[in-house]
Amino acid sequence: MIDRRIFVAAALAAIVEPSYSRTALAQGAVSRITAYAFSFPALAGGDIRLAEYTGRPLLVVNTASLCVYTPQYTGLQELWTEFSGRGLVIVGVPSNDFGGQEPGGATEITETAHHQHGVTFPMAAKAVVKGPAAHPFYKWAAEARPKEVPRWNFHKYLIGRDGYIADVFPESVAPGDTRVKTAVARALAAS
Repeated sequence: MIDRRIFVAAALAAIVEPSYSRTALAQGAVSRITAYAFSFPALAGGDIRLAEYTGRPLLVVNTASLCVYTPQYTGLQELWTEFSGRGLVIVGVPSNDFGGQEPGGATEITETAHHQHGVTFPMAAKAVVKGPAAHPFYKWAAEARPKEVPRWNFHKYLIGRDGYIADVFPESVAPGDTRVKTAVARALAAS
């Protein structure tokens, strides 16, 4: 017998979020949806399919080019350089949701991320990260951690190898902060 809560959640998710697998919903697997179920349009075209990184920790960061925290791109690149060989994946998600600080398109975002800060980790196309129009990943994250949603640019979700949120860091916590590095190392060490 299917638990009534799972059935109701599945029905609501099917209405609200059509990108979830209908088969998984029908089988009552709503509670098992992980970050690996999502994808982002890539800044350079194509898609960033998180399923391609299944079993690897992910750091998903909403970014902006004209923010006081924009220098964190450099710190994110340093984190990527230090930990990508061990399995960490960083995904930058440009967003204009906070202070209109990502007003440009792909060309301007590329200039800031790649040319000014040397970013080589995957960058998504500009996306909405808060509210009812938020990208499905951000809706999922907000449901999982409703008190730890992005409140500004450079909010960081660390996804563990199991595909669930392992830790959350607000914009004020720089990528090179000991707390971030410790959490990443712990996520990488998990089996």
